Amino acid sequence: MLKVFCAPARYTQGPDATRQLGSEIKNLGLEGPILILAGGSAVRLLEKIWVDTFAQAGLSYTVLPFSGECTVAEIQQGREAAVAFKARLILGAGGGKVLDAARAIAAELELPVVNCPTVASSDAPCSAVSVIYSPEGLVEEYRFFRRNPDLVLVDTTLIARSPARLLIAGMGDALATWFEAKVCAEGGVKNLRGGASTRSALALAELCYKTLLADGLGALQALRQQQVNESLERLVEANTLLSGLGFESAGLAAAHAVHNGLTTAPGAQRYLHGEKVAFGVITQLLLEDQPEAIVQEVLGFSKSVGLPITFAEIGIPYPTASLLETIALRTTVAGETIHHEPFPVTPQTVIAALRAADAAGAAFHRAQTL
Repeated sequence: MLKVFCAPARYTQGPDATRQLGSEIKNLGLEGPILILAGGSAVRLLEKIWVDTFAQAGLSYTVLPFSGECTVAEIQQGREAAVAFKARLILGAGGGKVLDAARAIAAELELPVVNCPTVASSDAPCSAVSVIYSPEGLVEEYRFFRRNPDLVLVDTTLIARSPARLLIAGMGDALATWFEAKVCAEGGVKNLRGGASTRSALALAELCYKTLLADGLGALQALRQQQVNESLERLVEANTLLSGLGFESAGLAAAHAVHNGLTTAPGAQRYLHGEKVAFGVITQLLLEDQPEAIVQEVLGFSKSVGLPITFAEIGIPYPTASLLETIALRTTVAGETIHHEPFPVTPQTVIAALRAADAAGAAFHRAQTL
């Protein structure tokens, strides 16, 4: 099996980076008209900057508001708008779901795509994959595209003004990268591009984890003061670039499958992707019977930054046997990434791991109060 590593054509990050968006697009040889798919917050924060940066670059554009969910209907609406505007470039601005939709629209029209995340809440921006949800928020499918974004531009001034919960959720998503990448590399599992992991993908995944431990708290403190410091810059890079390259070029395993299972729990649906993934990481570690020191390190980090470590903290205070079975059945459907684990996984073993993860989190909380 060939080794395959993938990445966006260009990644640009720094304070006030949006002011250079027009010139970055032109420097890559991309052209307008541009269809911008954007959430409401992104429009409020960026519309005046877009006027200036695109005027300076001589690029025309129009803005299509994003509904809030990356659904088949949203993608179709975006495709129709792009065709009507005769767009030659799709640009997504906002959170992970808006960027997923922008990539899907661009792929259907075979157009280049630019991703401009306004939050560091997931590792989606750099990837060539989109998660498609139902209108009710359930995961329906993954769509894999032929190419990664042509440009990912991350404005850390905007990130510093974003809600702390979103940065924390990004840490939860990134927390899974190293543990899932190791499983896939050691098991010879194909990555999301159909190849074997490279050493560089594993090195980036490990650096992602180390950066979380080293800079997570410092970045969170900077964001709460709406300041950009080196910890925030490094953490944003870990959440966005390192995690994105690590998961796509190495692979996914149990943690993200548990997330998908948790989307079936009504109480958990109001929680963010990274929050559910974070609980999935603890579940994966218990499923794999990892050393206690590793479990405690992950629990300690998660609690320190505010990630959930118990069922109650993801909206399931009293999980019934039937609900756990529903979660486990979705987690273990054929083709799910939990089957990348190096041993057979059944709904029963998942239920046991979910219960063990909740118990470990509860025990950690109790130990911290003594």
